[in-house]
Amino acid sequence: MSTPQLERSIELDIGGMTCASCAARIEKKLNRIDGVSATVNYATEKAKVSFPESVTADDLIAKVVDTGYSASVHHTEPVKSADSEADSAPSPARQLRDKLLVTLALAIPVVAMGMAPVLQFTNWQWLSLTLTAPIVVWSGSQFHRAAWVNARHGAATMDTLISLGTLAAFGWSVYALFWGTAGMPGMKHPFSFAIERGDSSSALYFEVAATLITAILAGRYFETRSKEKAGSALRALLELGAKEVSVLRGGVETRIPVAELRTGEEFLVRPGEKVATDGVVVTGSSALDMSMLTGESVPVEVGPGDAVVGATVNAGGLLTVRATRVGADTQLAQMAALVEDAQNGKAPVQRLADRVAGVFVPIVIGIAVAALGFWLGTGASVATAFGAAVAVLIIACPCALGLATPTALLVGTGRGAQLGILIKGPQVLESTRRIDTVVLDKTGTVTTGKMTLAEVIPAADVDSDELLSVAAAVEHGSEHPVAKAVVSGARDRNLAVETVDQFVSHGGKGVQGLVGDRAVVIGRTELLEDWSIALPEALAQAKIRAEQAGRTAILVAWDGTARGLLVIADAVKPTSAQAISEMRALGLTPILLTGDNTATAHTVATQVGIDEVIAEVLPSDKLDVIKRLQSEGKVVAMVGDGVNDAAALAQADLGLAMGTGTDVAIQAADLTLVRDDLRAVPTAIRLSRSTLRTIKSNLFWAFGYNVAAIPLAAAGLLNPMLAGAAMALSSVFVVSNSLRLRRFK
Repeated sequence: MSTPQLERSIELDIGGMTCASCAARIEKKLNRIDGVSATVNYATEKAKVSFPESVTADDLIAKVVDTGYSASVHHTEPVKSADSEADSAPSPARQLRDKLLVTLALAIPVVAMGMAPVLQFTNWQWLSLTLTAPIVVWSGSQFHRAAWVNARHGAATMDTLISLGTLAAFGWSVYALFWGTAGMPGMKHPFSFAIERGDSSSALYFEVAATLITAILAGRYFETRSKEKAGSALRALLELGAKEVSVLRGGVETRIPVAELRTGEEFLVRPGEKVATDGVVVTGSSALDMSMLTGESVPVEVGPGDAVVGATVNAGGLLTVRATRVGADTQLAQMAALVEDAQNGKAPVQRLADRVAGVFVPIVIGIAVAALGFWLGTGASVATAFGAAVAVLIIACPCALGLATPTALLVGTGRGAQLGILIKGPQVLESTRRIDTVVLDKTGTVTTGKMTLAEVIPAADVDSDELLSVAAAVEHGSEHPVAKAVVSGARDRNLAVETVDQFVSHGGKGVQGLVGDRAVVIGRTELLEDWSIALPEALAQAKIRAEQAGRTAILVAWDGTARGLLVIADAVKPTSAQAISEMRALGLTPILLTGDNTATAHTVATQVGIDEVIAEVLPSDKLDVIKRLQSEGKVVAMVGDGVNDAAALAQADLGLAMGTGTDVAIQAADLTLVRDDLRAVPTAIRLSRSTLRTIKSNLFWAFGYNVAAIPLAAAGLLNPMLAGAAMALSSVFVVSNSLRLRRFK
């Protein structure tokens, strides 16, 4: 009986991928190794691999290299500062931009000379060769390399089509120059679109090769720039934590970097500071704002013996905390791991152009071979036969193909920005078409995320304005978020807020003070009981009703008598109900998902018209909910704004982050909604779907113009002007079609 092998996992950085089919190929090869389970993400350029002890990391890297790509073990780097970032090597997008600018400078004179006979001076064709050669060899090297890798594995993608078309155009032009009649001094391309058989040995297609590579490079640049943002969620997460901490060593307070803090050491957390790491309160009491991590809008009261979480904010008094977990063991680090797992696990969407090319390339090659065979069979010269075959390859490769996605994306994203919607990349758009379920975080998404005064309930014979004014006077001395809500509520009603004397805060219970000649006590029932103040039945019932609705109720008493109740709640945004209605009109099913209590969640859901509620969930549970819905066959969009939503946003088929939320949520999402208005969600989905439709129509016409000319090429009737015109017309159509998105409303 064999001993079961222990399974280990590793993350590899993958280099050389040019499209999603590359990721699929690497994944397929790795999974063929016995006992290996791998997922490869094209967007993050990483592979997450689980493997048995019989397999080593070198074996995995060798398999990737054998497939035609580079690989190395991923090492987590410390968060870089902006200065060190600037000193690092240029990004792939910047390198691609520099290459594009050089290519553009070389291509413009080539196209101008090739299409305008007036510019064709004596021996112009040799200058065209000189300018085009570096474009085909240097600028197009990435396409030729990718095409070779694809060919070795019997696959064809857009890179195959680009490489075939440009090499055919350039190769035939070189042949015509050196062995045909095109190199003769005084040779010119006549400005003619006539469909007639000409001398193929005098045809030059340099401008076709130059235009094609320039257009495709432009498209790749825009896509790469979008893709580079994919991994920044983890960096934003790590930036959330405190950078320095005041640690107590030998009774002396010392300021050190958080990385040097050790388990068991005690450190101080002053009001307004972030808790440095996970720990337990030793001395002091305060309220912690944990909304960024938990989504819970009400601050959590902590005292000696209570656990606290790193990166939460101390909203009240001085705390001494003993560190229990540091580094990779903290809750923040575990959430970063959740986000990374979710991003790696998201299935890459293969580009439409690659899928079309996979079918189109074999057909084009078949037609070219058939044209070659036909002309040789009819007794035509070898030059004529090869001229027709090469012309098929040249005309079949539309430069508009490279512009189809990025131009629509640029116009769509530009219009989205005007509407307060930021779209990350083309892979986002294919997701929006299939979405049928929208999962909504509550705090900060459906609601404002801020504590506000919802209701003032005075006791008999007490004026509500007087009750609120007196309460605000005492609470003005507190930094607690509930206190701020009371003071803000009084100011919204234009009430005078008096000065408080002898203010005392009872950590976790409430506050007291003198307002004029009144001895005022505000807080929980326990604080009033400490002062032997009884609660009238009417106020007791009002308090129960408020708490059953998931709201926070604080009692106000003065001179030994309970005077009323203040109800604090996270208010629903005024536009949320309309947004839910618009989502339903798009055929989407809304679900409310929150870490808040069930009563509060149902109250909010009822107000906005949501039927399904999932409440009291932890950040990792949110991720599990998204996975469960996906396993049930649903295509899920997630809308959130907090750190606690980041992993779920990354896991969802479509992640939408509220722009008023945390950087982590925004980075993990596919779409960012700049406006703090849930109505932007249905608008974003409509815009994305409209942009996707435009991309599809662009691809259709990009191929259409050129496919129509394939029979002419096969018949030997294609002249360079026709080839250039087909290129130009398809490009103009694609750009003008994309510009229609500017009218989206």
